[in-house]
Amino acid sequence: MKIYELEIPEVKIIEPDVYADHRGFYMESYSMRSMKKLGINDVFVQDNHFYSKKKGTIRGIHFQNAPYAQSKLLRCTKGVILDVAVDLRKDSPTFMKYVMVELSADNKKQIYIPKGFGHCAMSLTDDVEGQYKVDELYYPEYDRSIAWNDPDINIDWGTDDFIVSEKDRNAPLLKDSDVNF
Repeated sequence: MKIYELEIPEVKIIEPDVYADHRGFYMESYSMRSMKKLGINDVFVQDNHFYSKKKGTIRGIHFQNAPYAQSKLLRCTKGVILDVAVDLRKDSPTFMKYVMVELSADNKKQIYIPKGFGHCAMSLTDDVEGQYKVDELYYPEYDRSIAWNDPDINIDWGTDDFIVSEKDRNAPLLKDSDVNF
């Protein structure tokens, strides 16, 4: 596995070694030993799987408040997504900045998003599936969202044609949220 830093160095791209031949491919998508060698020491306790039927579906900006904040290790297993990590740490020099990366079933890249970040993704194709690990269990009372189109964060989605859930449509702006990082 190889690891790459993004403009916000705490967020990483992980590129697994892929062994392909005429039958298909094999790759190790997760190994605690391999992750530790890359400097990622989280112990993941839950796997999540999402499906977006239509291109332009946005999920997020989602996170869990402390003390149950989550680090995430996410990959796209069908189709293509534009994945975004937003720095929500108020004392961070990159507060309200974001990084985005294209993840696909073809490129097999993964994104590591540490605690203190919001996460969102937009499907760039129809019939998208993504899977991610988290290092903290889900606690609905700590589950939070921030508006995917918050003007202070100003994510450049590259399109004006979106499909958004009611939860995300009604999410507060960052300045009105109770984010506690």
